[in-house]
Amino acid sequence: MIAGLGNPGERYRLTRHNVGFRVLEALTEGARLVESVLECNAVVRQRGDLMLAAPQTFMNRSGFAVRCLVEKHDLSVTSVLVVYDDVALPLGILRLRREGSPGGHRGMESIIRNLRTDQVARLRLGVGPMSGVPPQEDLSDFVLANFTREEEKDVEEMIQRAAAACQCWFEQDIETAMNRFNG
Repeated sequence: MIAGLGNPGERYRLTRHNVGFRVLEALTEGARLVESVLECNAVVRQRGDLMLAAPQTFMNRSGFAVRCLVEKHDLSVTSVLVVYDDVALPLGILRLRREGSPGGHRGMESIIRNLRTDQVARLRLGVGPMSGVPPQEDLSDFVLANFTREEEKDVEEMIQRAAAACQCWFEQDIETAMNRFNG
């Protein structure tokens, strides 16, 4: 299962916080999918053996939907990849890891808390300033803002690379994906 994190609703669609949802959209472009269903408070699409899940619980409560899907489908946490934004990474940078701390990301905190393990693979997408230094302004205002017109080209390229990294994770393994896409 690939769980892309974001906030539901048109208001948040193009914000920094919703790049996880946008990666799921990229993974579904041109693919044969079972129609999406609302399951465990997540929009779920099936692409062969791959489940794509977009929790509709808002970012900070994403773990409830992910845990419900893991339990309902009897998935191992090692077969879950979580895709989300990271303001501490400069725009366009990808970081794929097999485990780790939430790094201050509330959505990932919720997932780790609900699954009771930090052994969850994650793909972090850099949405921060190119300097790599998070803004001094209120962080929630920054991540809930849309990308600028100038940033959008870099964002689209990052989303396509992230979708390719997810595909590599699914078809091959996390080590191969980390070697090809980190950086």
